Amino acid sequence: MDFLLSALKAAAEPTRLRLLALCAHGELTVSELTQILGQSQPRVSRHLKLLCDAGLLDRFREGIWAFYRLAERGACAELARTLVDAIPADDATLALDLERLDQIKRARREAAAQYFRDNAARWHEIRGLHVPERDVEEALLKLVPVEGVRDLLDVGTGTGRMLELFGPRVDRAVGVDSSREMLAVARVNLERAGLRNCQVRLADMYQLPLPTASQDAVIVHQVLHYAEEPSEVLGEAARVLRPGGRLVVVDFARHDLELLRTEHAHRRLGFADDEVSGWFAQAGLDAGPVVRLPGTPLTVTIWPAIRRAAPFKTAPLAVTGATQ
Repeated sequence: MDFLLSALKAAAEPTRLRLLALCAHGELTVSELTQILGQSQPRVSRHLKLLCDAGLLDRFREGIWAFYRLAERGACAELARTLVDAIPADDATLALDLERLDQIKRARREAAAQYFRDNAARWHEIRGLHVPERDVEEALLKLVPVEGVRDLLDVGTGTGRMLELFGPRVDRAVGVDSSREMLAVARVNLERAGLRNCQVRLADMYQLPLPTASQDAVIVHQVLHYAEEPSEVLGEAARVLRPGGRLVVVDFARHDLELLRTEHAHRRLGFADDEVSGWFAQAGLDAGPVVRLPGTPLTVTIWPAIRRAAPFKTAPLAVTGATQ
């Protein structure tokens, strides 16, 4: 009962209740919350710390920034949502806060759109070399049954497209990427789609910030060709899978387009089936039937696998490399 009393005490203050309401609408930084509330940063930070300590908010660090959102797990997560839902929809203070929040989201969308415009030519050049993304997505939806999937991880989430695709079908989804710019784009896309059960995190694909056996499905979509050590990426993905959980890798079959290495920073020019199945076996995964989607000149390949129930050991994880 003590934890409940502490949480109620933490929320029983006007500014902190406003913070809870705002963080229920997405991930926000101290700076953004300060702009909305019109209060000093030290004061807002103190309020946020109390709410986090009480288990009503979650805090995630991203470089020098920290993002806050309504708690999703823990003893007080349901209480946090109940308190937010109890705030009258016509409350004048909340209405003004949400109006200012909308201004911040519009600024985010414009920054994300500019980044996309600046890089669109590079992405479209690669997309023109293989089958349409919709064909890949249709195949993925068939390969990743979501019945009973509570937690899904997207490694190298980029613009968050895999989260948009699977988010409505699972309880919770997390995307990780090492690019802050791409995460900004992903956040905008998830907000636009209204996917509050999805979130993104700045993280290294060699050291995922998730507990062992915590995910029901992991997707590694067009990321492995950037890796210095693909086997270690798959070993780390396997680590966070629950027994019986599913890993799906989407990438190119072996090819000889040096352009992708010299101009697009690809470390590997695609992969062979036996190469990927060998990494699966090393990571304690049982490979499934391979799906090939031929294009001109690239073939997109989907390699599925299932996590074995028996414990397994992986090689020591590298700390080099970055998720793209």
